[in-house]
Amino acid sequence: MTESLHLVCPHCAAVNRIPAAKMGDGPRCGQCKQPLFTGEPLELGAAAFDRHLTRSDLPLVVDFWAPWCGPCRMMAPVFRQAAVELEPRIRLAKVDTEAEPQLAARFGIRSIPTLAVFRNGREIARQSGALDLGTLKRWLQPHLQAI
Repeated sequence: MTESLHLVCPHCAAVNRIPAAKMGDGPRCGQCKQPLFTGEPLELGAAAFDRHLTRSDLPLVVDFWAPWCGPCRMMAPVFRQAAVELEPRIRLAKVDTEAEPQLAARFGIRSIPTLAVFRNGREIARQSGALDLGTLKRWLQPHLQAI
């Protein structure tokens, strides 16, 4: 593990360097002073997605979803609870495939909900279909940052 980690602020998109030992202490953005972890999945558009994908050292778990999708709506509270329980070891985000069809096409999303785990800018795991919280946490376990 490195001595410090780079994190993108969910509010202003500034890149922050946080000592690994301080990750659990409620770190704040050096630029906007807002919390770096909100206990909620981030809603990402194309520009914010690429910034979080390429500039953050934490694994990024993305829920590709759409508002009209029943299983997606059913999984939303589970994904939200996962953010509460798993931050700051991992960053959870949502991409609305209706609003961001180019992202869905870029990653070959053919069914929703689809979860993808990214590390160092590359996709390392994918799972389609709604999951309960226990199954989601078990699936994510190998990808959690050791902090």
